[in-house]
Amino acid sequence: MAEPTRETPRTGGQPLAGQPIAPGVRIGHVHLKVADLDRAIAFYQGVLGFAVTQRYGREAAFLAAGGYHHHIGLNTWESRGGAPPAPGTTGLYHFAVLYPTRAALADALRRLMAAGIALDGAADHGVSEALYLRDPDGNGVELYWDRPESAWPRTPDGGLAMFTRALDLEKLLAEGA
Repeated sequence: MAEPTRETPRTGGQPLAGQPIAPGVRIGHVHLKVADLDRAIAFYQGVLGFAVTQRYGREAAFLAAGGYHHHIGLNTWESRGGAPPAPGTTGLYHFAVLYPTRAALADALRRLMAAGIALDGAADHGVSEALYLRDPDGNGVELYWDRPESAWPRTPDGGLAMFTRALDLEKLLAEGA
């Protein structure tokens, strides 16, 4: 039997096309190449509030919320002093940080405002509300909370009816204030 390749994965003779992934699968963490580790830590820890769980000198650090081992990895192994990717190139569009409540998202907005960090946008998607911004290395970051599934907009046949509308930031800031 030939070794598996991208075109011919080893499946034990069973077709995989069309089979859904296990329902419990989640995206676990993101690992970012950064130009300046201390600057990136100042943003992710100092502004967003993640805790540094481990640091490897001046080359890498891991940060998390709630005592987890890491949600965000940062390293300078291939990028120390580097520039963000040029527009029109492939790469990360953004990664998303899921907040447990609307009040927690409002707190994130207050942190960004206090640090003078501008938003690229803010949207109500029906299923969620999101803030979009850039980290110091130009990586896209989405901060969002999910509405309860029972509140998601639906089509008449029960499918999702997501949309993109402007998010009222004043109403968000009033949350939990």
